[in-house]
Amino acid sequence: MTTNPIRASSRKDAHIDLALDPETNSEGTNSFDRMRFTHCALPELDIAAIDLTTSFCGRRLSAPMMIGAMTGGTARAEAINRALATVAQEQKIAFAVGSQRAALESGQTAAYLRDLAPDIPIIGNLGGIQLARPNGLDLAKAAIDDLQADAIAIHLNPLQEAVQPEGESDWRGVRDAIANLVRTDTAPVIVKEVGAGISVQVAKELFDCGVMAVDVAGFGGTNWARIEAARRDYDTSLFIPFLDWGIPTLECLLAMRKSFPDQHIIASGGVRHGLDAMRAFWLGAEMISLAGPLLAQLLRHNKTPSPDSLSGLVGQLQRQMALTLFLTGAPDLAAFRSKEALIDNKLI
Repeated sequence: MTTNPIRASSRKDAHIDLALDPETNSEGTNSFDRMRFTHCALPELDIAAIDLTTSFCGRRLSAPMMIGAMTGGTARAEAINRALATVAQEQKIAFAVGSQRAALESGQTAAYLRDLAPDIPIIGNLGGIQLARPNGLDLAKAAIDDLQADAIAIHLNPLQEAVQPEGESDWRGVRDAIANLVRTDTAPVIVKEVGAGISVQVAKELFDCGVMAVDVAGFGGTNWARIEAARRDYDTSLFIPFLDWGIPTLECLLAMRKSFPDQHIIASGGVRHGLDAMRAFWLGAEMISLAGPLLAQLLRHNKTPSPDSLSGLVGQLQRQMALTLFLTGAPDLAAFRSKEALIDNKLI
């Protein structure tokens, strides 16, 4: 079954506007606020020499940072993605695109993104529901080929689909479809949630399938259940108890740290600044992905994409990350992981 391209375009543009609305953020205290580091009053370091560099998908990056999947498949989304790719290339950070399904089904290409960002990891994107369809593997291969992607992310969004007026309700076969995609060895496979988190049990099933990495995408940031509820004009009350459903990102990372110390973990969901990013890194995340704060910065000037504004924010985030290392006495990422941290005032 294919999606009506006009309806899909309208939905995706609505998603952009609603994602910028503070009312669609998850409510309550951000889970990262439970965590702090032991201050080093004698760092014996030059902050300008702090080394944040790392590698991901075989490419060298300036920091363990990724622009998270946001949108795709519309003219407005193309303008946004062009700006995101430009900034990612300039700042030498990874770039994960939004869902490619709508674009591919309507015959569009996003090959221009690789031209704009030839030196950084670009991660393709397709929904788990779409992957489980009869043409799912072909669609995934097309998504990878179109971008010359370094990896593909398969997103899991059962809560969003349940609340979405035109959402999919049959999730049977998604796990097998992921395993089949891994077996094709077309590109490394990342599996991510979109804001409700991934449990240890689900992560185990995914790693057993052979995926390269899991992005926990926990509760705490952009709330897709609230976004879809805002689009509904009927039965909204049915979903009110579930609008803040999910596993907080901090809890996801603590569980992954204990259960999968040797697996590749990506953190997203409620990362507000560079200090949150380094909290996630200390907890075992290999990469930290941000979406909502970057989208808001990109579109803050009359909702016209502003790469210069976004580039400034990415630079600030990296300076905050470096400052976190400096204030813990760590010259680089490896040393930082050995520093003291507390959650709820207890040493971890």
